[in-house]
Amino acid sequence: MLETLLWIVRRDVTIAMRRRTDIFITLVFFIIVVSLFPLGIGPELETLRLIAPGVLWVGALLASMLALEQMFSADHRDGTLEQMLLTPQPLSLLVIGKVIAHWLITGLPLVIMSPLLALQYDMSGEALRVMIYSLMLGTPTLSLLGAIGAALTLGLRSGGVLVALLVLPLYIPVLIFGAGAVEATASGLGGQAHLSMLGAILLLALLGTPLATAAALRVSTD
Repeated sequence: MLETLLWIVRRDVTIAMRRRTDIFITLVFFIIVVSLFPLGIGPELETLRLIAPGVLWVGALLASMLALEQMFSADHRDGTLEQMLLTPQPLSLLVIGKVIAHWLITGLPLVIMSPLLALQYDMSGEALRVMIYSLMLGTPTLSLLGAIGAALTLGLRSGGVLVALLVLPLYIPVLIFGAGAVEATASGLGGQAHLSMLGAILLLALLGTPLATAAALRVSTD
């Protein structure tokens, strides 16, 4: 089972590296969204520090949604997904592999780029550290929850719009606790409670979303 999981991850990452444009689009979108706010609001440092957590988290959330539609659609078009459904391995295991690959392609670059973009907002070192922790916990949850929407809209027209409508309500708790952890740290209250909630949400998502996504894939491919 572990070999199957690693094979799926390697396969999806290899395919993504051959189409680097998709990765760059997500990253460039994140950079543009986060960088436009200081230009529009002005150089007032106190205001920039205040809005930084929300801006960075909203930018990461929107950027991670760009590649959701492609999580299963390419395999669905060329028939690979149907072959995966026939394998003796649990379909939820295949889903986990696809989600890990999606996070490595989209979520991890956002986490790496976020400290550099946060310098525009004059964030403190402690706030930067907590922001990285929150994104490390929150972005995998976004990929897990987004997989459900991608599976439900598989093969439909305007699937990207439908995915956004389906997953945005599910993303709200992650956004609240992710931005709240950084805000609490910046105000001196400490963000440990918010990070704990993000960890709990990630654990629940790991337990429930692979099964829900597998069921949605079976419905969409029937």
